Amino acid sequence: MAKILIVEDDIDLNLAYRIILERESHTIESVYNGNEALERLDSFNPDLILLDLLMPMKNGVEFLEEYNIAEAPNPAKVVVFTNLENSDEINEAFKLGAYKCIVKSWTAPQGLVKVINDTLKSRR
Repeated sequence: MAKILIVEDDIDLNLAYRIILERESHTIESVYNGNEALERLDSFNPDLILLDLLMPMKNGVEFLEEYNIAEAPNPAKVVVFTNLENSDEINEAFKLGAYKCIVKSWTAPQGLVKVINDTLKSRR
């Protein structure tokens, strides 16, 4: 299936997303902040990045500024997964190339799978 990078600082949520998406036969790498995500991109070229916005060290917006989707040779689709609603951070993420934003507290696991699979289909 697809290669997905999970960027989520909450250890339990990171593990839960990993388990859910591995059940869909995706190859998953997971990290806990934007710095780790940028480092991981040196060796892992994901089809999709599931990105939290509020993280220590380097948040999601800072990650997107450095990842620079517009300049990346083979950019991943970025799905922002956050508990922020209608925030400046979400608007900035879209300006920086995020494909979709979903609210964690409003999304059941099967909803996450559907959003991820639909996003991956749109990549082709």
